Amino acid sequence: MHKFKGTGVALVTPFNADKEVDLKGIENLVNHSIDGGVEFLVLMGTTAESATLDADEKIKAIDKIKEVNNSRVPMVIGIGGNDTRKVSKQIASFDLNDFDAVLSVSPAYNKPTQEGIYQHFKAISESTDKSIILYNVPSRTASNMLPETTIRLAQDFENIVAIKEASPSFVQSTEIIKNKPEGFSVLSGDDEFALPMTLAGGDGVISVIGQAIPAYSEMIRLALDRKVDAAYEIHYRLMDLIRSIYIEGNPVGIKALLEIQEVCTRTTRLPLVKATDHLTQQIERLYAQTK
Repeated sequence: MHKFKGTGVALVTPFNADKEVDLKGIENLVNHSIDGGVEFLVLMGTTAESATLDADEKIKAIDKIKEVNNSRVPMVIGIGGNDTRKVSKQIASFDLNDFDAVLSVSPAYNKPTQEGIYQHFKAISESTDKSIILYNVPSRTASNMLPETTIRLAQDFENIVAIKEASPSFVQSTEIIKNKPEGFSVLSGDDEFALPMTLAGGDGVISVIGQAIPAYSEMIRLALDRKVDAAYEIHYRLMDLIRSIYIEGNPVGIKALLEIQEVCTRTTRLPLVKATDHLTQQIERLYAQTK
């Protein structure tokens, strides 16, 4: 079982000017991320605009990422939704041989109770022997998976091995860290919170900015080594840039930064629109200041 630690990155899906999946952009992105020192890749998460990709496009993008990665770093696949039966069937039928884990988000829109969230992930856990990473992101799901639910799931199911915790509450994150079973990874789902959360005993981050900025992965490694001053030097150097990439939403800002780096275009699919020229110029200025 892979112990998830360090910096994983939630990869964007590059599009060309016609808003079609850009295979060359994917090649550039995967190499750029791995060369930048990330520990693992996360495919088909929210940042990938997976909601706007059809099944064939997802397979096309996934196959290209697998080809370019060539087993250099572990990979995690995002499979989630708010229909428990459908998600369980998708996981059970998906070829997971090349993946170390499934990242599955807490159900959005339905607003289940804590028992409903528990039963949802129980069904998912029982649909596969593959490792499961829980994903709690209340800002997108309109419901919050409480620490006691996370701990209950971690204790009850051996293949639930980690959580991507993106609650805005640092107290909630530390409650999970304090009470988690041995071997369970707590990963930040917020680029700004990742450093203090790691220093509080977390295991790292599933990051957006990390696919563009190698120093971010280095910051997390320093935090895991308890080199606090050096880690915070990087944190404060990157802080304004990190904030800027979320001004017009995710992955709008990170795609603008990747375009500045000539990795892929900033093109998105509706209902997201690409970064404005004003924001792109702001990101470019802040990026220059981090060097």
